[in-house]
Amino acid sequence: MARTNEDLEGYLQKLDRRFEKLDDGTYLVAGGPGQPPVAIRLAPPVVVAQVPIGTVPATDSADIAKLFRHLLALNAGELLHAAFGLEGDSIVLGAALEMDNLDVNELEAVLADMDVALDDHVPTLREMVQKTTKV
Repeated sequence: MARTNEDLEGYLQKLDRRFEKLDDGTYLVAGGPGQPPVAIRLAPPVVVAQVPIGTVPATDSADIAKLFRHLLALNAGELLHAAFGLEGDSIVLGAALEMDNLDVNELEAVLADMDVALDDHVPTLREMVQKTTKV
């Protein structure tokens, strides 16, 4: 069970994940080369993991509908532990894990799911976003 920041740090160390702890208690966990870090923080009763992906283009085109449809399809068919979502005008990849049941294997599964999404799906999503902003 990860009830404290020390517990979470211990899990990250067991997983041999490089991380930086910020003053507010957020952990920036390194991913693969060229990938943004995953931000992890305790927010009782959950542990939240999140990565910003990009900004939603300010347009009401058919391309935006395709982008959102693609995000939903990825959530349903490709991601097991994480999901793409919207936070304000930003697309994010996130997961929430119940603190009382969190073990090192569950944290590893979430981080692996996010690593795969960042490697396999984010480049396509960024292309789709760029397509919607071209006039």
